[in-house]
Amino acid sequence: MTNRSVYFYPQLFGGLVWILVASSNVPVPLLQGWVMFVSITSFILSSTYIIFLVTGLADRIITDWNVLDVTYHFMALLFYFAAFVLEAATTAANGGAHIKILPNSTETVMCITYPRGNIFTVMDERQYSVNVAATVFAFVVTLCYGCSMVMGFKRWMS
Repeated sequence: MTNRSVYFYPQLFGGLVWILVASSNVPVPLLQGWVMFVSITSFILSSTYIIFLVTGLADRIITDWNVLDVTYHFMALLFYFAAFVLEAATTAANGGAHIKILPNSTETVMCITYPRGNIFTVMDERQYSVNVAATVFAFVVTLCYGCSMVMGFKRWMS
């Protein structure tokens, strides 16, 4: 295995996805539960994989590491792509709700636009911004796992 530093990037950005989704208070648990599961599971599996590589245990275990490398990164790519799509759907489902204070009154009214799809969430500005950042980082992690899979496939074929 030649360039081991590429394994740190998906783990770093995946950890950011985990932290961002958790800090948004998970406004849509049904969708973001999968995002949390994928990010935590990938973080743990990638940490284990990196420990095997750094400590040299990978050289002592008799297995075809090239096949394992490509298979792991392919599965992580599929799972993270699904997590990215679900996180993007959660972010896009923000109904554009805003609280408006009526003029010359002590009452407030909450204006909600008609939802465009089957999912509807009401997020404040901070939650929306955090979910946008989580969506971007989930896409970056998907790209990182895709690049790692391609590089692993090239190592396997050479």
